[in-house]
This record gives sequence, structure tokens and C-alpha cells, in this order.
Amino acid sequence: MSFDGAQQILRPPADGLEYLRGRQIEAQTLEGGALGVRGGRISGFEADRRAELIVDARDCALLPGFVDCHTHLPFAGWRAGEYERKLRGVAYDQIARDGGGIAASARALRESSDRQVLAQGRGLAAEMLAAGTTTFECKSGYGLSREGELRALALARELSLQVPQTTTSTALLAHAVPEGHTADSWMEVVQAMMPELLSAGEVSALDIFVESIAFDNRHLELMGELAAAAGLALRCHVEQFASHRSVPVALAAGARSVDHLSMIHPDDVAPLAHARCAAVLLPAAEFLGAERRAPARALLDAGAIVVLATDANPGTAPVVSMPVAIGLGARLYGLGVREALAAATLNARDAPVSRCLPPRTATFGGGPRPLAVPAWD
Repeated sequence: MSFDGAQQILRPPADGLEYLRGRQIEAQTLEGGALGVRGGRISGFEADRRAELIVDARDCALLPGFVDCHTHLPFAGWRAGEYERKLRGVAYDQIARDGGGIAASARALRESSDRQVLAQGRGLAAEMLAAGTTTFECKSGYGLSREGELRALALARELSLQVPQTTTSTALLAHAVPEGHTADSWMEVVQAMMPELLSAGEVSALDIFVESIAFDNRHLELMGELAAAAGLALRCHVEQFASHRSVPVALAAGARSVDHLSMIHPDDVAPLAHARCAAVLLPAAEFLGAERRAPARALLDAGAIVVLATDANPGTAPVVSMPVAIGLGARLYGLGVREALAAATLNARDAPVSRCLPPRTATFGGGPRPLAVPAWD
């Protein structure tokens, strides 16, 4: 395949970069030209006259497929009823204590068949692909039991076989405290699950939600130890509703990403900006939940590896479109074109998913195919 005569082609300032930060972001180029694809990989930035298919890309920009590195697929149903309560001023933690939130999605998953869950997942993946997402992350976290979490990861593996995108699998084993457990006792269950989880294969990361209604920094440290022992990446939901000073704990544990960051302490911006750890921002959750905005500009100016993702889930962010996430990020954070695109492509590929992507998706920012869109003025 050859894309000829594109008005713009988004390229990093140098080949072989794993991520973009600081001045590298604005150094991305948008010059016109051609692009060849062979065997699912970009073969060069020139017209391929031997290609079986030649695409006229005049008046278009070519950019990498979007990488949605923070989703909660696969899940069952939706929590639309909770949104009205939020509009009326009921806080998320109160909804959770009333049996909503994560617990409600866990009930929906238990009550749904594998066939139903996978059908919903395929439909959402099709919407994602139509909007340009060529790689996305799956998470467990709605199982809230040993059997439920392992089932969720098995469903994620099956979904990966049924969709055209590249997917990765994250074991969000500490999402909420299951009924009948304390946070401490549940973490003992998580420890005991590790051999079985690893034997199943394909999980690339462990994840944890640090919040007053979930887990604390002690549990984050333990999850980091489990990830390190298993050779998995550590990811963290932190500083979403309150500041718990979790970022220094996550960095000390070797976290590959810290996600949300709406309430990050100002003193933690600089250490994060100098670390090999991505700051994954989720503007759809902030907008729909009327949450405080993450300090994207401060993170970018300090040199952080900034990423945008949808947080696609059945309750707080029922959004699967990366263009929507990019648009919200641009408006809420004041991102420019190059900043937003770096955050949705190369930086998103690097942060949580690069260790397990096949070679074909490690080229040109993470997507298995380039994406053609109207050129920017």
C-alpha cells in the first residue's frame, strides 16, 4: 500500500525515539510527502510504485493510529443512572458507599454471560477503530473476587482474538475492596493469585486504585513488589479525588505510569517530570465527573511524558473515542496540536504497552496502520 501526495505526515524529530518530552514535542514535523506500507509496517516515506493499492492522500494528514492506553474493557452494561445523581451533587465516594460505582459494575459482570460481555466489547472496539484507535488496553478490576478477576482477564484474552486492534492486558487487581474483605485481607488474596495469573500469560501490568474508598500507599508499595517479582509493569490510579502523595511512592516502586493526577501535589510534579514514568491524563473523566483538572501544562513545561486516554468505562467515563479525549484535552488543558498528538500516539504507546506490542505496532507510534485525516491549517 502506498499513500501518495499527503499534505502533512506527522513524524517525530528523530527516528527511534520511545517517547517525546520537552522541546521534542514541538520538534515533530508535519511536512507533506508519501508513505509506503508493507506487511503491516511502514516501509518508507516515499511513494511505492509496486504497491497493489495506491491511496490518493491529497489534502490529508497522515498520523499514527491512536493508542488508548487506559480503558476498562471488557465490561458489562452501563451505569447511566448514577450520572443523574452526580448532576444533583452526589459525590462519587457516596455513590460507591451506596453500592454503586465499581461494585455495581462487578454485579453486572457476574450477571452477564461471556457471550454478552464479548459482544459488547466487540461493538465498542468497532467504534474505537472507526475513530482511529488501533491499539487499546484492557483491564480487569470488575471481578472483585479471585474467580471474577481471573474470568475478566480470560475475557480480555478472548476479546483480543475477536477484534482487529492490538490489545494489551492489565490486571487491575486492587480496584475496590470486595465485600467481606478489608484492603489488607484482599491484598493477601492478590498475592496468592499471582502464580495462577502468571501461568495464564499475556498480562503485561498490575494496577491499583489508591483512594480513601479503595487502597492506600502501603498497598501500592506491595503491588509494586508483586509487579517487580513477576517482571510486570506497575500502573497506578492515583490522585483522582484527593491528594494522597502517591506519586513519590509509585516512582519509588518503579511505576511505568501514574493515571488521573487531578489532585497531584505541586511538589510531586518535578519528580514525575524527571522520571521514566508516564503521566496519563483522563480528561473525559474530569469533564463528566466535574473533577479538578490535572495540571497538564505544569507537567508538560516540567518535561513529563504526558499521555491522553479515554478511561473508557461503564460509569465515570463512558467514552471510547480518542478524538473526543484529544478534543477535551485540548480544551481543558490548552494543548496544541503536536502536544495532543504526541500524547495520543508515541507517548501512549511507550508508557504502558510497549513491552508487549508485536514489532508491527512498534513502528510509527504504535498503530498497525497509519490514519488519514483532513490536514490542519
